[in-house]
Amino acid sequence: MPQYRIRMMGTRHAVAAGHYLAAQAAHQILEAGGNVVDAGVAGGITMAVVQSDMVNFAGVAPIMIRSAETGAVTTITGLGHWPKAASVDYFHREHGGRIPDCYQSAVVPAAPDAWFTALEHHGTMGFGEVGSAAIALARDGFPMNRLMSDILKQHEAEHRRWPSTAAIYFPDGKAPEEGELFYQHDLARTLQFIADEESAAAAKGGRERGLQAARDAFYRGDIAAAIVKDYAQNGGWLSRADMAEFRVEIRPPVKVRINGIEVFCCGPWCQGPVLSQTLSVLKGFDLRALGHNSTQYIHTVVEAYKLAYADRHHYYGDPNFVEVPIEALLSDAYAAERRRLIDPRRASPGMPEPGDPVLLGIRSAARKSALVAETKRVREALDTSYICVVDAKGNAFSATPSDASYNGPIVPGIGVAPSSRGSQSWTDPNLPACLAPGKRPRLTPMPAIAVGAEGWCMPFGSPGNDLQPQSMGQVLLNTIVFGMTPQQAVDAPRFGTFSFPRSSDPHPYTPRLLKIEASIDESVRRELAAIGHRLEEWPADWWEAGSVCVATAKPATGVVECGSDWRRPTGAFAR
Repeated sequence: MPQYRIRMMGTRHAVAAGHYLAAQAAHQILEAGGNVVDAGVAGGITMAVVQSDMVNFAGVAPIMIRSAETGAVTTITGLGHWPKAASVDYFHREHGGRIPDCYQSAVVPAAPDAWFTALEHHGTMGFGEVGSAAIALARDGFPMNRLMSDILKQHEAEHRRWPSTAAIYFPDGKAPEEGELFYQHDLARTLQFIADEESAAAAKGGRERGLQAARDAFYRGDIAAAIVKDYAQNGGWLSRADMAEFRVEIRPPVKVRINGIEVFCCGPWCQGPVLSQTLSVLKGFDLRALGHNSTQYIHTVVEAYKLAYADRHHYYGDPNFVEVPIEALLSDAYAAERRRLIDPRRASPGMPEPGDPVLLGIRSAARKSALVAETKRVREALDTSYICVVDAKGNAFSATPSDASYNGPIVPGIGVAPSSRGSQSWTDPNLPACLAPGKRPRLTPMPAIAVGAEGWCMPFGSPGNDLQPQSMGQVLLNTIVFGMTPQQAVDAPRFGTFSFPRSSDPHPYTPRLLKIEASIDESVRRELAAIGHRLEEWPADWWEAGSVCVATAKPATGVVECGSDWRRPTGAFAR
């Protein structure tokens, strides 16, 4: 397999991130003596500055952490819930059942508490230490990259809906060009205020008290007051109580086993189990014998994903509100039943029917829901970045921070926009992801960690909205089935099915649509079309095909390695 970036290896630690400056910030923390969590949080906060078109400090940040000492993998949800005043009737009455970008679509910001919680339970440093690079880059500026400049231009109209947002991203009336310095002074002051509040409290009561002060600075103090005031003045539902009472959850992951590897994902409050279910189905095939990116390989993988997306649509939702039969969905017996539905000679015409995971027990009320109509032309939702860190012992950090700059208004003077994830809820009461006060949307960001023999581990993830489980799954299979190095696995050509209703409003649905990079053999593309897939071609290095980053640790050899996607301005460091 061709490789477009050098192979990054070391013996101490490795980091890969969706932006090279975030990877650099994380690496500097490692070199300064911080652990993988300190470094991961530093990189995650930095992405909210250098990739603020895709990541918002007040957005979402699901996190996974592995302890080499115990082998335990935990998740930090990093996802906010709907305000107490939220109303599904409002969206039916005012927007015909849609959830457009607006003040009312905001959920409680969760990313800050996710970072604080990770540091509190697993880190060794404070917010001010790990956030120093982000503060400096927001205050002093950084060179704009071409992709971010292009995205700002392509979404200029969306940004200009809110003067406070346009003022930041269109200084002097236009988007910064590649190489121009880009400043975010309000965001720098907000981050510095949190760091100062932490420092003052830590001087009196130590690190734990300092982190609590940082949390209070955002959720109970002047920042919260400014957010709530601005949103209240514009019809938003966020309240001081919503902010003050919020805490992320620490939850166990879901896991499946394939080729001797345990793959850990976040639970059904996000789409993480789509990857889990797909792998569970695919382990019944001899994928290596099918041949990498052959017609039958791509067809089999795509059809397995369609089955998982069907169950996502009908079963996944906030487990605090809906019963999700996740153990049954991930069982070998259920996977065997679903596997039999894959026709090797014909693509399914659309999203399949959901299965009956509790082998012929619970049937979801969601089956009564009408499927959204086919969409002829669609502009895919864009957002998200990713960071992973490992050390030579096998400690691992995996996080997928998100929320795009054009999905919600930035609070004047604060430089952040509360999470716009309400757009990933539904208004159909028969669906498990239907919105309700206090309920979380079903999130697309989904970090993962794979663990093998002798402590081998690989945190991995990607942006890409609904495409995330697919780009991540292909890179994982490239690694554990086809034996590629991390960088080879990331560089390999990709494909993606879109034959399901998307997570983000207006939830477009495009039956049989399969997008495929032009670097995959033309004969394969012709054969896929012949068996019923409706193909659209991505350019060979297209950034919308995901931007996977991976890091691996092999404690048995003491070697760490990482790979980052050439399709976007990612970065990786190993030492």
